[in-house]
Amino acid sequence: MSPLKERYRKDIVPSLVELCGYKNVMQVPRLEKVVLGIGVGEAIQNAKALEAAEKDLTAISGQHPVITKAKKSIAAFKLRSGMPIGLKVTLRGERMYDFFDKLVNAVLPRIREFQGVSPDSFDGRGNYTLGIREQVIFPEVDYEKIDKTRGLEVSIITTAKTDEEGRHLLRLLGMPFTRN
Repeated sequence: MSPLKERYRKDIVPSLVELCGYKNVMQVPRLEKVVLGIGVGEAIQNAKALEAAEKDLTAISGQHPVITKAKKSIAAFKLRSGMPIGLKVTLRGERMYDFFDKLVNAVLPRIREFQGVSPDSFDGRGNYTLGIREQVIFPEVDYEKIDKTRGLEVSIITTAKTDEEGRHLLRLLGMPFTRN
């Protein structure tokens, strides 16, 4: 079992029950899944870009990504419906906890002049989304082998009902939020 999951069960659940006044342990919010996504708009002209992004996302997540396709045709972007324009990976279970632990303790501190992440990026239902500008801050990505720096979106889906519950959960799990 992941050390983070162990800490969640032993320390975080009781403190969330006390903090939010839950009557049942099953009401306590938990991580449901982590979704990583890369938009590769340049894949319209350059098919190799999609392969390079796929290699990076596989190294970061430890799981094979799914190709996302355009839903609509947009003439201004020379985009047709069904064209591959991105990649995504959904992590659950042990991989999710391992990735979250790595994100909080190894990746985010590697960002230059890191002050913490915004506590306002919740969606209204307790889910948090974080944008990362460069994939090279992940230790698995070899700096010499990348063709271009790409952004990455990390969505942390929780079972929390409100943003405040989600914020408490992520703060106790170690997410470095900035102080307002």
